[in-house]
Amino acid sequence: MNGDLASLPTLVPVVPGERPKLGSGAAKAPPGLPDRKALGDATKALLERLETLQAAFHADARRALLLVLQGRDASGKDGTIRTVVGACNPMGVRVAAFGPPTDRELAHDFLWRVHQVVPPRGVIGVFNRSHYEDVLVVRVRKLAPSSVWKPRFQQICDFERMLVENGTVIVKCCLHISKDEQKQRLQERLDDPQKNWKFRLGDLDDRAHWDKYTVAYRDMLAKTSTAVAPWYVVPADDNRVRNYFVARLLVDTLEAMDLRYPRMAPEVAKAARGFK
Repeated sequence: MNGDLASLPTLVPVVPGERPKLGSGAAKAPPGLPDRKALGDATKALLERLETLQAAFHADARRALLLVLQGRDASGKDGTIRTVVGACNPMGVRVAAFGPPTDRELAHDFLWRVHQVVPPRGVIGVFNRSHYEDVLVVRVRKLAPSSVWKPRFQQICDFERMLVENGTVIVKCCLHISKDEQKQRLQERLDDPQKNWKFRLGDLDDRAHWDKYTVAYRDMLAKTSTAVAPWYVVPADDNRVRNYFVARLLVDTLEAMDLRYPRMAPEVAKAARGFK
């Protein structure tokens, strides 16, 4: 990474066992970021670097990369995928979105549907929402008793550790939006005929349980941020700030992998010598 980018702020992972504050201040840009233009230039440079690194990652094919995007409604999961992941070659990306489980999925353990879409080696997988819905929505909406969802914290940690031990690198981003910003974005969504058809009654119901979700998110972060798969709380009130930090996390993660293009097979090199 060049010197200009290296001097800019980065996110620190959530300390395992510590419940981070999720007030409105944590959703805003932290100190030390440059002005809008400079931040845009930095993000552009990161996305160009991401494109280069992803090509090498895809060819290297020794590991998989899983980006987990979890956040409240209107926190910017779709926008992050469009802007940040959109810099990658789509041939090497798989996006999975998790809605309410189907009857078939409910007939299995809660991680069954998740494991099926974990990316293979050489591919960046993106979860738009994730297995963490099963300790958030299930808890707040009382879809299952605590005797069911509480053990899931450890089950998730065990599952992610297994993935890491088998070659998957996990980057978990909690896109944190303030209550005021969410209200503004939901209103804009309602006012836009190209978007309001997607609005659900559940969006309003979730907002009515804002405080309960805050408690659930804090517990989730504390109990499932681990040394092998830490959480990062990404301030998401400003889309530019959000995109910068997610792009930075991906670039830093890929740069730490010592990526290498594989050598051409000897028989191919021999056959290609002097071809006409």
